[in-house]
Amino acid sequence: MLLIAAPGQGAQTPGFLLPWLEVPGFADRLAWWSAVTGLDLARYGTEADADEIRDTAVAQPLLVAAALAAAEALGVDLGPRKEAAGTGPDTRPGAVAGHSVGELAAAAMAGVLSPEAALVLVRERGRAMAEAAKQAPTGMTAVLGGDPDEVLTAIAKHDLTPANINGAGQVVAAGTMEQLAAFAEEPPEKARLRPLQVAGAFHTQHMAPAVDTLRRITPGMPVADPVTGLLSNRDGAVVDAGADYVARLVDQVSSPVRWDACMRTMTELGVTAIIELPPAGTLVGLARRELSGVEVLAVKKPEDLDKARALMAEHGGGH
Repeated sequence: MLLIAAPGQGAQTPGFLLPWLEVPGFADRLAWWSAVTGLDLARYGTEADADEIRDTAVAQPLLVAAALAAAEALGVDLGPRKEAAGTGPDTRPGAVAGHSVGELAAAAMAGVLSPEAALVLVRERGRAMAEAAKQAPTGMTAVLGGDPDEVLTAIAKHDLTPANINGAGQVVAAGTMEQLAAFAEEPPEKARLRPLQVAGAFHTQHMAPAVDTLRRITPGMPVADPVTGLLSNRDGAVVDAGADYVARLVDQVSSPVRWDACMRTMTELGVTAIIELPPAGTLVGLARRELSGVEVLAVKKPEDLDKARALMAEHGGGH
C-alpha cells in the first residue's frame, strides 16, 4: 500500500517553489489559488525571505497549495470522487496523511474537501492562529532523543505542552517563551533541543481563540466522505466520515499532533511505501527511523515526479 504525506508548518524554505513553476500548469494553478487565499503564492514560494514565509498566515496556505499542486502534477485526483460526475475512475493512493496543517492537503487528496475549500479553510486557519499567537510571546522547541518518559516529565515540569509527539525520538514542546527558556536551561538528560521557526505555540491551549473562529465557519463548508484511507493526527485513526474529519481538523488546532500514532496505523494498514509532497524531507526522515522496511521518497523537485510515479505503480498508487 502506498501512502502520500503532506508536511506541516516549519518545512517551508525560501525559494522552494522556484523549480516547480516550470511544471506545465503549476503556475496557473497557483495563480487561481492565490485568488482564493488572497496571497501571491508564487512570489512567497520563490522570492520571499525566511521571515516572510514564517508568518503563520502566509506559511499555512503556501504549504497546502504547494502540496496540492505537486499532488496534481503527480497525477493524484483531488476533491470529491470523479465518478459522481461521470468522468471516470479516480487515481488516488491507498492512504493519505498530513502533519498539522498538512491535514488540509490530505483532506483534499482523500476527497473530503475540494482544493478550493481546503484553501479557504487554511486561509482562515492561518489568520486565526496568527491572531491567537499575538496574545502572548509563545513558541515551540523540538526535543530530539532522550528517554521518552523523562522527556514528557521534563516538559510537564515546566508547564509546557507536548504539542507534537512525532515518534522516532522526537517530541515538540510548546508554550510561552519564558517557559521554553527555563526548559532550555534544564533540558532532559541525553536530549538535544532545537527551537523551531514558527510564530506561536501551535496545538496548545494558546490556540483556543482560533478554534472558536473555525467552529463558526466550518458548519456551512461542503464536505464529502473520504474515498481513500485518511489518517487523523488526533489519534492515528482512519476516519470514515468527512464531517468527523473536519471537526477533528478544527479541534486539532489546540490539541497535540500524534504523528507517532499515525505511523503505528501505517504499520497496521500494511503501508509499504510513503511519498512526501513538497517541501519534503521531515516526514520521510521520521519514517526512515521508525518504519523498518518501508520505501520512502521525498518529492523535493520536479525531477522526483517520475520516481514518485514509479513508486505509485509499484505499490498500488491507483485507488
